[in-house]
Amino acid sequence: MNWIDTAAVYGLGHSEELVGKAIAGLPRAQRPYVFTKAGLVWEPEDPAASPRRIMKPASVRREVEESLRRLGVDHIDLYQVHYPDTGESLEYAGGGFGAVSPNATPLEKYWQVMADLKAEGKVRAIGLSNHTPDLLKAAERIAHVEVIQPPFSAINRSAAAEIAWAEAHGTGVIVYSPMQSGLLTGTFTAERAANLGADDWRSSHHDFTTGLTANLALAEALRPVAARHGVSVAEVAIAWTLAWPGLTGAIVGARTTRQVDGWIGAGSVTLTADDLAEIARAIGTTGAGQGPVRPA
Repeated sequence: MNWIDTAAVYGLGHSEELVGKAIAGLPRAQRPYVFTKAGLVWEPEDPAASPRRIMKPASVRREVEESLRRLGVDHIDLYQVHYPDTGESLEYAGGGFGAVSPNATPLEKYWQVMADLKAEGKVRAIGLSNHTPDLLKAAERIAHVEVIQPPFSAINRSAAAEIAWAEAHGTGVIVYSPMQSGLLTGTFTAERAANLGADDWRSSHHDFTTGLTANLALAEALRPVAARHGVSVAEVAIAWTLAWPGLTGAIVGARTTRQVDGWIGAGSVTLTADDLAEIARAIGTTGAGQGPVRPA
């Protein structure tokens, strides 16, 4: 593994500080690439409040300087816009783009700032996370979109259009939530879903309520594929995303080393055409999620 994905908003700066400590003192040749993001701004005086989607030029410039300081680096390898600027608070990251405030910064303005940061050497590459194809097209007219970062899994397949756009434009694709927040790990259960706390966003989300039965049935259908390859269900779920043309990588997370052991081999799993057909049939049979059921 040679890269770390983080963001300023994760832990309200704490994640970047931890990454900075982890890479401090490493020779440049041994240091992993560091990717971080801008555009979710919190109020230091009220850290419990939902961060706002803000991409005003002055705000972005302040954010990049703060990220450089927390990370302890002289440049950021990939700097991404977390969400389109709506000027509003972020509720749940997977819950859509929400209403656009009159205070929102147009994409044309904030993408130009990102291009300027690259020209100045503060960042080496720029990307857009959670941006729709129409926004990607608009950004490309200003500066090349080098990377996109959409959510994508065998359950949430709605970003297929963005991935196709990226492949056609020589744009890298890093997807997040390839295991759909734990549903495709092979260890999540209906009992666990029923015991989620009221303060856990999953307790009221469709994927973990009305869609839970179909989603768990899909995870179960991945077991025979996993058994044939001698890997875990989680590794099959991640490998399924990597099988899509144009995919560069998939972001995965873990709270324990044991969880890392459960998915670390996904990068070396190559699903066959028969595997992909079997998974496509399972998606159709279970009715899980939405979007194309297999790579083109």
